[in-house]
Amino acid sequence: MRRVADRERFLAFAFTAAELLLETDAKGHIIFAAGTFQHRFGEPPEAWLGRPAEALFAGPERDGFNTAFALLGARGRLAPCSFHLADRAATPVALAGLLLPQPEGNSFCLTVSAMPVASLGSRAESGSISQAAEARLRQAGPGASLGLLELAGPNGPITPKPELAARLGAALSEASGESLASELSAGRYGVLSTTATDLAAIGARLEAVLAEAGEAGSVSSRNLPLEQDGLSPLQATRALRYALSSFAEGGGAALEREGFAGGLAGFVAQACAKAEALRKAIAERRFKLAFQPIVSLADRRIHHYEALLRPTPSASVPTAQAQEFVTFAETVGLSEELDWAVVELVCEAARGAADAQIACNLSGLSLQSPAFRTRLLRLLDNEPSLVPKLLVEITETAEIEHEAEAVATVEALRARKLPLCIDDFGAGAAAFRYLRSFKVDYVKIDGLYVQHAMRSAQDRGFLVAMVELARNVGAQVVAERIETEVECAAMQQLGIGYGQGWLFGKAGPLPK
Repeated sequence: MRRVADRERFLAFAFTAAELLLETDAKGHIIFAAGTFQHRFGEPPEAWLGRPAEALFAGPERDGFNTAFALLGARGRLAPCSFHLADRAATPVALAGLLLPQPEGNSFCLTVSAMPVASLGSRAESGSISQAAEARLRQAGPGASLGLLELAGPNGPITPKPELAARLGAALSEASGESLASELSAGRYGVLSTTATDLAAIGARLEAVLAEAGEAGSVSSRNLPLEQDGLSPLQATRALRYALSSFAEGGGAALEREGFAGGLAGFVAQACAKAEALRKAIAERRFKLAFQPIVSLADRRIHHYEALLRPTPSASVPTAQAQEFVTFAETVGLSEELDWAVVELVCEAARGAADAQIACNLSGLSLQSPAFRTRLLRLLDNEPSLVPKLLVEITETAEIEHEAEAVATVEALRARKLPLCIDDFGAGAAAFRYLRSFKVDYVKIDGLYVQHAMRSAQDRGFLVAMVELARNVGAQVVAERIETEVECAAMQQLGIGYGQGWLFGKAGPLPK
C-alpha cells in the first residue's frame, strides 16, 4: 500500500532541486529512492530500499547526519546543510528535509543536492577537505591523493590580500574541476581527487592570477597519496591530520621535516623516533598553561577559566603550536601521558586559586582508557576538595573507539558531581555522537559558527539548531570566539548563556 500519493510526494520533493530523492521511515530507513544513485554509487535506486539513509554519507559525517535527522523529526523541516557523500569522490552535497505526517506513522522526505565546492570568488572551508580526505582514507580504495600547493615569492611564502585571495580561490575552484579544493591557510591549498589531477596545470593557473595582479611568485606542488601502507586506520587518520596541520602551518618544508616525503607511513616511521623526545618533554613539563575566562553573558561575571596548553619549543620538539603538539602526541600514542600532565598542572593551579573553577581538557583517547580513569578517580577521591574547583572539557581531536569505556568514565565523573562540557561542538561529526552518548552540563559551540552566524542567515539558523539541540539534552551553551559587543548581543539573542573570547579577556596567568 502506498504511504503517500505520488503527487504529494512530488510536491514535497519540489521544495528544492536535488540529485537524490529519498523518503524514509521514522527510523531513517529508505522506503523510496530516485535520482542519480547509479552514477554516484554504482547501484540503482531500488538497491537502496530498506537501507539506512546514513549510509549515503561519508563515515565521519554519519553522526552529524543522525543529529540532523533528529532535528528534522523535532522541527518538521531541515534547512540545507553540508555533507559529503560516501562515493569515490566524497562529493560535497547539501541535504534538506521535510516531515510528511501520516496517520499510520510519519515519514520524511530528504533531498540531496550536489553543490560546487567553492563558487567563483569564494573558498571552501579547510575543514571540509580534511573530513573528505579522512573519509577517502577509510574507504581504502586505490588512486586517491591529496594535492598540496603553496605560493612563494622572492622573499618567501606569499600571504595574499583579501581581493587577491578571492581571485586565487576562484581560479583554484575553476581549475580543479570536480575535485574538492580549498584553502588550508593563507597561500596554501589542498586538492582532493580520486583521479589523476594535473597539479602543474592548477599551479600554472594560480601563477597566472599572481602575474595579472602584479605579484611576482611561483606555485610549488606535491602529492600526498591517501594509502594506509600497513598502518591501522587510526594511525593513518592521525597521520593525515598531522600532515594537514603541518602543511597549513609551515608549508612544504614542514612536510619534509616531519617525514611526509615517504607518505603517511614514512611519517609514522620517523615519528616513532621522535616519540621518546616528546615523552621526555611531557615528563619534564616543557609546556605551561594559560587561563582564559568564560563569562556569563547576562552580567559579564567570570564563571570559570579554561586551561590552555602552551608548549615550550626545544631542539627535539620544535613546535610552539598547541594543536600540533597535541595531535603529534596522539599520533605517537602519548595522549594519555600528556592529558595526565595537564591534569596535574590544573590541579596545582586550582589548589592555589580559592575562588576559581578551572576547565581541564581531556581527549577522547584518555576517556576510553580504564587505566586513565582509575588514576583520575583515585586523585579525586583522595582530594575531594578539588572537585568543586574543576570542570572537564571533552575534546574530539581523536575518535573514540571504545565508547562503552568512555561512557563509564563520564558516568564516574558525574557521580562525583564533576561538571562536564563538550568542547568545539559542531567542528566535527564526533561531537554530535558525544552529545548523544554522554550526559553533559555544557556544550561549547565552535567559534567558526559564531563568526559565520554574523554573516550568513543559513549559518545563523544552524547555530540556532545547535543551541536548541543542547537545550533538549539539558545542557547550557557556551559560545567561543566572541570578539565584539555586536557578537555578544547576537549570542544573547539566541539564548546562549556563556561566552569566551577576546572581548572578555585573552588567555594569561590565573588571577590569585
